[in-house]
Amino acid sequence: MQAIDAHDDLADPGLAVLGRGLPAAAEALIARAGLIRNRVAEAQALLDEAHALAPTHPATLIALYRFHFYGNRLSAAREVGVRAIACAAAALDLPADWRRVGADARFRALEPMPRFWLFSLKGYAYLSARLGDLEVGRAALAKLSEMDPEDKVGHRVIGDVLARMGRDDLGYEDCPDIAAPAGATS
Repeated sequence: MQAIDAHDDLADPGLAVLGRGLPAAAEALIARAGLIRNRVAEAQALLDEAHALAPTHPATLIALYRFHFYGNRLSAAREVGVRAIACAAAALDLPADWRRVGADARFRALEPMPRFWLFSLKGYAYLSARLGDLEVGRAALAKLSEMDPEDKVGHRVIGDVLARMGRDDLGYEDCPDIAAPAGATS
């Protein structure tokens, strides 16, 4: 990617999350890939080309993530999530390893780039759990709770799902209609 010039009015990395500063050629490639997403190899090639044109632009990573996620290529989507976390961390001048990121007021304000970091970590946590890497998924959720204690990006629902794993549906305290004995009336 041609780097966003620090003297350009698009130099704010938060604006990049909103799609600003994406080269027109990369945008066109992403649009073309969307039209042929069922032709996986061809669409993948277009998205890879867009990403090569703008490797640090969030839009190319978001397009790649969605392509893999909605195509049920969860391992590939998680790999893109790792790259998205690193991209946001670099823009925010944070450690690339999400485990080493400490409390930061920018995450409470939920400006675009911190929000991108949080959503990328949320996706990574979810995919880690879906792929059976529960320990990593739980660790990522713990980090999300630390960085977003008010749950503005909605990560707690993933934790709730993980907490219920392995439990039988019967007896859920929050589902009295399921837990009620046969023949009981409400």
